[in-house]
Amino acid sequence: MRVLVVGGGGREHALVHSFVRSSLTPQVFCAPGNAGIAAEADCVPIGAEDVPALLDFAARERPDLTVVGPEAPLVAGITDLFRERDLLVFGPDAHAARMEGSKLFAKEVIGEAGAPTGAYTRHATAESAHAALARLESYPVVIKADGLAAGKGVIIARTAAEARASVDDMLVAKSFGTAGDVVLVEEHLVGSEVSLLVLCDGETAVPLAPAQDYKRIFAGDQGPNTGGMGSYCPVPGFERKAVDAAMDQVVEPVLATLKRRGIAYRGVLYAGLIVTTDGTKVLEFNCRFGDPETQAVLPRLQSDLLELCLAAAKGELAGATPVWTPQACVAVVLASAGYPASSHKGDVIEGLDSVATTDGVTVYHAGTAFAGGTSAGGAAAGAGTARRDVVTAGGRVLAVSALGDGFAAARQRAYEAVARIRFDGMQSRPDIAERAVRAEAGEASLFPAS
Repeated sequence: MRVLVVGGGGREHALVHSFVRSSLTPQVFCAPGNAGIAAEADCVPIGAEDVPALLDFAARERPDLTVVGPEAPLVAGITDLFRERDLLVFGPDAHAARMEGSKLFAKEVIGEAGAPTGAYTRHATAESAHAALARLESYPVVIKADGLAAGKGVIIARTAAEARASVDDMLVAKSFGTAGDVVLVEEHLVGSEVSLLVLCDGETAVPLAPAQDYKRIFAGDQGPNTGGMGSYCPVPGFERKAVDAAMDQVVEPVLATLKRRGIAYRGVLYAGLIVTTDGTKVLEFNCRFGDPETQAVLPRLQSDLLELCLAAAKGELAGATPVWTPQACVAVVLASAGYPASSHKGDVIEGLDSVATTDGVTVYHAGTAFAGGTSAGGAAAGAGTARRDVVTAGGRVLAVSALGDGFAAARQRAYEAVARIRFDGMQSRPDIAERAVRAEAGEASLFPAS
């Protein structure tokens, strides 16, 4: 069996790492991959957004399944083009991917479905948005660019001045290009967030274990937003009953609404939820596996991920019941100097070999490459060649994931591994899963009392 994974980040490394361990014994390709993925799969030097080149490669190699990691190629219609060539894809088509590609579209679907969410208004001009802000009686408020903005298009404005500046930045200065042609001014919801990844086959929806991530760069949720600085799974207090309620009140009604619109959703539907004093509400939807949630969810999955993805792509998920280890998983992201405003490339990463053999620890590569070369390199890196240094090649560089018998053990194991990895300017948060440890010990609750 042959599998193509599209993407080159930590999420894609987690997918590849799971696929190569499948009982289906696949040959795995990854485009473009990275230095870590190259040790487990055949990396192909094609960018994740180069859809024509990816289509040419797939038409030639005929993978039995293509799994698309990032949102941009999904929104651009890679699934549609592959299906036209009779290529099986795990990932929604362009219409379904609008659930992430357009926040306005998602809000309209959520409203039609009757799922609980925050109030919002839509604006195509700065004047209109400023008028809406003038009517607000309190802050903070959320300003969102409608389109894809690399995870940076959501601003929590805590003052009127900050809100106006954010509106002008998007609608006047065009800081996000066409993604900011429309903005949403949205109610700020207070509570604790949960990421729920759901496998969908057009008819059946199967939830994976919930996770929580950390979006801010600094400890205590301070500093600017990032793509995610860490995560953990499961979520104490958000057990099966809460997952079932989220499926009944949010996910299933949204999927049914899409179906009424003629859209059969196949792939992962990522529900970004927030548990408030008024119950669980939906913040947003994404059309792919989360990053870094995937790096905390998949180490706990005992079922065969490749079999699940194949079943979803074929419309055969009915009856699937993923099996999970009772252990907890904590994933800590290591970022390069300057992130998230910028990133530093070319810094040698030390300590990877010493961590590689640590029981219960997996290091997923994201922004990595080989010194003096590209991140991709054909067959598994190092085969018949001299050892090459691994260097930084992006903002988020690695995710160190650890399993343990409880969050305290998993967290300790993760940070012990982090301490053995070094590169110039390395950034990580010291507080990943602290609140999960306290919740598990009964010292605090992750969620507000309803």
